[in-house]
Amino acid sequence: MHTYKKLFASLLASTSTLLISPSLLAAPVVLELDYEIPVQKNQVAFVPFAGDSVLSPIVLNDLSKTELKITSQNLPQQPHNSSELAGTLPVWQSMGIPYLVVGNTRSNRGKIVTNYEVIDVKSGRVIEGKQSLTADNNKDSMRYAGHVIADKVYELITGVPGDFSGRIAYIEEVGTGKGKVSRLKVMDADGENAKTITEVTGSIFSPTWSPDGNRIAYSVQRDQSYPVIYVQNVSGGGARALTPFAGSNLSPAFSPDGSTILFSSSFEGSADIYEMSVSGGQPRRITNWPSSEVQPSYAPDGKSFVFVSDRAGFNKPQIYRYEFGSGRTSKVSSSAYATSPQFSSDGSKIAFLNGRSAAIMNSNGAITANLGNTGIDEAPSFSPNGKRVVYASTQGGKGVLTIKSLNGGESFGKSGQGVIRSPVWSSSPQ
Repeated sequence: MHTYKKLFASLLASTSTLLISPSLLAAPVVLELDYEIPVQKNQVAFVPFAGDSVLSPIVLNDLSKTELKITSQNLPQQPHNSSELAGTLPVWQSMGIPYLVVGNTRSNRGKIVTNYEVIDVKSGRVIEGKQSLTADNNKDSMRYAGHVIADKVYELITGVPGDFSGRIAYIEEVGTGKGKVSRLKVMDADGENAKTITEVTGSIFSPTWSPDGNRIAYSVQRDQSYPVIYVQNVSGGGARALTPFAGSNLSPAFSPDGSTILFSSSFEGSADIYEMSVSGGQPRRITNWPSSEVQPSYAPDGKSFVFVSDRAGFNKPQIYRYEFGSGRTSKVSSSAYATSPQFSSDGSKIAFLNGRSAAIMNSNGAITANLGNTGIDEAPSFSPNGKRVVYASTQGGKGVLTIKSLNGGESFGKSGQGVIRSPVWSSSPQ
């Protein structure tokens, strides 16, 4: 096996790859899915949809995890469309609730049709008119429909698309040593509906979503073998090996158009960044410094990418940006130890690991949020609209998956089993 730089090995052990704490691997721990709810400012009255018992709880639960203060209690009436407000609008206005959400469902040829409205209470205006959504009458379709409705309600009120219909991939590990089993799992953004995509005896590292949300690329290291990058359809089917090279192939990242993948590999010596077609073939070497270069991540416009290098010195990793057009490289980070960069969907922010703390910086390198020491040395992953992040940590001997608004707030969660690693939010709806 090739001998690589010490930084490369340390990054593998300290980010989203190898587990280094025997105490963490001694036995499965409880996963507690922990949401961070921002300080609530706005107010929304939500009337459960007429004829519905499935969608309304999902919509209410999703919106309660945002800065919108939403209530379905102690409402003066239960209207199911805007016309039923005739003559009673002053009552709603006197309550001082800015927005009202009403709707109803009906069956049509085996489908469920939902009509809903978001009403500006002060003016009585229906924002962008009546909305309609048709879904298959089964559990998965109805659950997804609820998330889509919550996305649209959030957008109508705030002007920003919601992020509830996206999904989160993560790694669940049980056992130790040669007996360790790793599962790549996908769940809805509310923590429900978790499903196993693939399971291996060994370690799974650094999952990443394709732009269309249909595929996940990840690295697998089995006993006495190099890490290999695979591409897997989320809907099922076998995984396809993309990098059967004799070196450590890690940290895949899809291009914005989904046609190519960046990754780091040591198959030609020290770790460098490579780009290759998603369909396979010969990789193109992009970096060729004497130092180690790892953890690439495309910018949303596809014109550049960020990566980590130890060219500044041993144990002094920094984040750099490479521009495809000019081939120019520039330093982005300003902290003493910066790894695991990932862009927000608009390119204005970069999530990264600042020393031992999960953090956010702007595209110029200035830190805008410090999320603290997570105990796992992993960076956060942005939600599709950039308003929230997800990251793994350990707290009180438990594995914790935290969804946090960048505005701060309270938390709540639920439990499961396994050591949890590397959660990453899909940039596209399911």
